[in-house]
Amino acid sequence: MGSVQRAMRLLESVAEHEHGAPAKQLARETGLALPTAYHLLRTLVHEGYLRRDKGLFFLGEAAERLSSSGAEQKRRSTVVEALAHWRDLIGVPVYYAQYRNGEIEVLCVSDSPGNPAVEEWADFRETGHAHAIGQCLLAQLDDEARRDHLDRYPVQSITPYTVRDGHSLLRRLERTARMEPVTERQEYALGTVCAAVPITLGNAAATMAISLPAHQAHRLPAATQQLQEEIGRLMGSLAISISI
Repeated sequence: MGSVQRAMRLLESVAEHEHGAPAKQLARETGLALPTAYHLLRTLVHEGYLRRDKGLFFLGEAAERLSSSGAEQKRRSTVVEALAHWRDLIGVPVYYAQYRNGEIEVLCVSDSPGNPAVEEWADFRETGHAHAIGQCLLAQLDDEARRDHLDRYPVQSITPYTVRDGHSLLRRLERTARMEPVTERQEYALGTVCAAVPITLGNAAATMAISLPAHQAHRLPAATQQLQEEIGRLMGSLAISISI
């Protein structure tokens, strides 16, 4: 355990020196005997956590991978916390999704026993025409990308309320402003209504969404507006995090 602690102290010390540092300086900063520092530094170089160049030590690829992974986890944690806050504040399940590499990806869902999320009884990726998340993402795409998606995942009846064909869906999407919320009522799941708010992520298509039981459909407009306001309030801090 002592060796691990000393190695971690060396890694932390190296990380503070953007332009590298020699072994003697690192030993002095960490309070280690020079022979001990040399031994640990050689081991860390061998394992890829450090690299040595002209007598100076720098963070290696292994350490950088750890840093990148930690940053990604922190970004995901920020999104999870935001969704949980909105779930409790608005009293609805909250979803986060993106359109990536030609696919609809639901990346995070926050619900509770009293407000459960919609059960994915039909693959969300293949039924984007039927749910608010998919419609909101498709509405943000250009015409070519929309048609490509529908060629791969043709419109099909999911419930009696689902849009009937691709032409009808395309006309609906064309009438939807790019940053306008999208609502659907029992098109994906009977007994459920949903709304999706578009998110600006450069050229990427993203959305935050909510769902409610159909008997609470009267709450949908106010809940959607509240979600929009909350997103706007936190958008600065979420701008990077929601790119998970």
